[in-house]
Amino acid sequence: MTDFTFMPLRPLIIAELGTGHGGSLQKAKELVDAALESGADCIKFQLVYADEILHPNTGVVPLPGGQIRLYDRFKELEVPLEFYGDLKEYIEGRGKLFLCTPFGLRSARELASLNPRLMKIASPELNHLPLLTEVASYTLPTILSSGVSLLADIELALSCFSPDTPVSLLHCVTAYPAPETDYNLRLLENLQRIFGIPVGVSDHSMDPVLVPSLATAFGASVIEKHFCLSRSDKGLDDPIALPPQDFSRMVRAVRQVEKELEPFMPPQQDFKSSATFMNSAAYIQVREKVVDAVKKERGAALIDAVLGDGIKRLAPSEKANYYRTNRSLHAVRDIPAGALIGEQDVAVLRTEKVLRPGLHPRWLEQVIGRTARQDIPAGEGIRFEDI
Repeated sequence: MTDFTFMPLRPLIIAELGTGHGGSLQKAKELVDAALESGADCIKFQLVYADEILHPNTGVVPLPGGQIRLYDRFKELEVPLEFYGDLKEYIEGRGKLFLCTPFGLRSARELASLNPRLMKIASPELNHLPLLTEVASYTLPTILSSGVSLLADIELALSCFSPDTPVSLLHCVTAYPAPETDYNLRLLENLQRIFGIPVGVSDHSMDPVLVPSLATAFGASVIEKHFCLSRSDKGLDDPIALPPQDFSRMVRAVRQVEKELEPFMPPQQDFKSSATFMNSAAYIQVREKVVDAVKKERGAALIDAVLGDGIKRLAPSEKANYYRTNRSLHAVRDIPAGALIGEQDVAVLRTEKVLRPGLHPRWLEQVIGRTARQDIPAGEGIRFEDI
């Protein structure tokens, strides 16, 4: 079986199938087969329960496929746990890694019951502290995506995990599609230095090769990209996903960069030794050779823009999503003024475009047991002035 490590080279290539199966096990297996034939090391799904993600009053959300009532679509995509158990067995029977993203405590516990080899947290859940604490308790290798986040958000998320738990961080831009020039790939080196853990990229850009190959040159240990059979399929992310031919192109490009860099890496070293070596003059010289070759092919101005300055900030294409895509405290039902706020009245949800954002999930325990100062409509974020 494909081994999962946090080495900075030979990137683990993840085909993100998400919910592209549409609830069909046959379609899911067709996607798995095509992704593996295209060179994926790991196949990723999403275990969806609508109530763990959104409130029904969220309304329509603009996605690659158009304006969609996302809560209703998520309800349609809820499938029994056996669905993912079958897929795990199918993927591992092919010698590859099964991966699935939970979005709340129920889905995390159900996934854990399948005995996965690793876990993944999506960018909007990077501040879902109850979920992170739950996943951290499994002590499984965990991948955290860090789109639409700041350094403080990443630091808080990592604080939930024991130093003994292997954690990898994926740089990401939470926009669909994300412009290649928003990726600021020099940030990979800085994230690695700041947090001392392996880094990678979750790429939502449309170009099959540009971000993944350059990310590999800058030390990515994981490359994640959405996969589809056709961009005209009906999956939520299919319009920005890679069909098999393009995914194969990406894999070849990543492996070519890896091949050029691998002779200059110490074999079978632990992550810290390899990370140190990546800052060596020999490695940097070869990396710059790779970058110069891409510049000649694609143009220096474009490549310099993709590489950026390495400073962690919200990318222009995701900046407006910061308080809406990530999690905050929301009223599950109408809470009248004067009512005591119970545990069943509050959920840690994504806000999206219609409702108002609430308090950061770190305030959950302080909100429960407080009295509502004014009416809090169902679905709306709970703010300090509301309690």
